[in-house]
Amino acid sequence: MEKNNLKTRKKNRLDAFHYNDWYFFITVNVQNHEKVFGEVVDDKMILNKYGEIVEKQRLWLNKYENIKLYHYAIMPNHFHWIIEIENVGNLVENLVENGRDRSLQKKWLSSVVWAFKTTSSKLIHKLWLKSFKRQKSFYDHIIRNENDMNRIIEYIELNPYAWENDEYYR
Repeated sequence: MEKNNLKTRKKNRLDAFHYNDWYFFITVNVQNHEKVFGEVVDDKMILNKYGEIVEKQRLWLNKYENIKLYHYAIMPNHFHWIIEIENVGNLVENLVENGRDRSLQKKWLSSVVWAFKTTSSKLIHKLWLKSFKRQKSFYDHIIRNENDMNRIIEYIELNPYAWENDEYYR
């Protein structure tokens, strides 16, 4: 416990790992696992207007040359994607030369996910779903090798087929 008797928040990132120039498996959940993005029908995800916003904002991230998005699945109350962040060192060096903080290098993955979550949430709120909220953070997994990558790709691709057995199905 901290001095002010508030719970200490669990650190979600590895201290020694610089979250750049690597592949990551990301999961973002809707708060309380509320089914907002559509529904799974006959093992296929059917996006509604809110799910289409998530898809649109996923594609919006492609404007950043340091980000590559690969396999993904948008589900009724969460989504997964594989993201590659590359050449961040060059970007950070440019920012540092212009008086910015080098700690941005370690925050790059969080910044990308934050930008995605913020922009998609604002657009969903504009469509009158004012109660929409995502969970505060996100889950990330550092993809360690080719076997790990293949396992995650298979998990993402099979996600709609396994929806009723998914831990997020409620």
